[in-house]
Amino acid sequence: MKILLRNAILFDGVSLSGKETDVSIDGSLIEAIGDADLGRDFDVIHDLSGKILCPGFIDLHCHLRDPGQEWREDLSSGSSAGAAGGFTTLVCMPNTDPPLDSPALVSYVLEKSGRSPGSRILPAGCVSRERKGKVLAEMGKMAKAGAVIFTDDGNPVSDTGLLRLALQYSSWLGVRLMEHPEEKSLTKDAQVNEGICSSFSGLKGWPSSAEASDISRGVSLCRDTGVPIHFTHVSAEDSLRVLREAKASKLPVTFDVTPHHLCLSEENVIEGGYDSVFKVNPPLRSRRDRDALWEALAEGTVDAIATDHAPWHIDEKDLPFQEASFGIASLECAVAAVLTEWEERGRPCSMGRLLGLFTSGPASILPGVWGGAGAGRIEVGLTADLTVLDPELEQIVNVEKWKSKARLTPWNGKRLKGWPVMTMVGGRTVHPVEETDRGLS
Repeated sequence: MKILLRNAILFDGVSLSGKETDVSIDGSLIEAIGDADLGRDFDVIHDLSGKILCPGFIDLHCHLRDPGQEWREDLSSGSSAGAAGGFTTLVCMPNTDPPLDSPALVSYVLEKSGRSPGSRILPAGCVSRERKGKVLAEMGKMAKAGAVIFTDDGNPVSDTGLLRLALQYSSWLGVRLMEHPEEKSLTKDAQVNEGICSSFSGLKGWPSSAEASDISRGVSLCRDTGVPIHFTHVSAEDSLRVLREAKASKLPVTFDVTPHHLCLSEENVIEGGYDSVFKVNPPLRSRRDRDALWEALAEGTVDAIATDHAPWHIDEKDLPFQEASFGIASLECAVAAVLTEWEERGRPCSMGRLLGLFTSGPASILPGVWGGAGAGRIEVGLTADLTVLDPELEQIVNVEKWKSKARLTPWNGKRLKGWPVMTMVGGRTVHPVEETDRGLS
């Protein structure tokens, strides 16, 4: 199929063009960039005037609950939800049942992903067997099968010797290790951020030092081994100090932040009456921590924005705060939530820098074909993984229309501005899926 995307404002993964241009697609590949010959026989023509054409958004960290927890989410519903949120690629975490700690389970995800209707899904493999932190998982076999990240997410790799060994293996395999930064001895039974939220509620506080101390350990191992390490869902100012120092020392350290830590704080927990939709690991931090994340984003320290989409069945989440599960669902509104907060803050960084954190930033952390030259970019000859963003579109979040099985989120009923309106995976339009896509539009 030949598709023409006309009059798009192009973000190629590096810079945002100030003028409109055309992009033509032939089959699964980008064929040409520039003014198109309208006399050609295109199967589909889309006029994207006023909209931004981006490389497909990549989510380095989401929970799709498959295998074993499909009542919360599955690969099909997660794939559809990802496409609706503008994501062409999702990296699913391995804290499933059973955990993704073998090549057979990695292959299961990839095979089922191939039949999914929306976003491409890539599996993360466990660092340790069953995520228990005792014995190294079959990292080499999982990498060969297609694992793109190694992590025990939901748990840190608490055994420092095992973490060091895993880092060395990851270097040989060319697949990065993602650490969930948490010192468990400081967070046992914790519910909310240690600060005004814990003081007002009487719930046990979760200190930011629990995150910063584990990041310090990981940075030390990175310095020792010279092996890249990625820290996920960084939430606190204390952590940023450690990460800035590591980057200033030219260590191969990367990290992501989440939409909810950029947009919400512990004040939302208090003002929301300790509604469990605000309960997440790590917890929503202070306003100062949230401001620090935006400062780091604006200065170029942050490498990616990852959703940490955590869907739960309503029976597991709609409970008193201290009894509810940790996690926020956001795949379908994450981009709009960040763009809305960005605009309300007076646009503290360029739109191009922000979009890079959904595209070329996360692409650079993935291995091989996913993270190689051109990934997260729009260039002639590359796969047509594309997202169309309407920066002026305002919509109210309505979970009843979500593709995800999750039905609880802090953004339900909120008006957000700046929405993905079309998602293409390998030249195939996966959102919106309309019959009119088969003809001229």
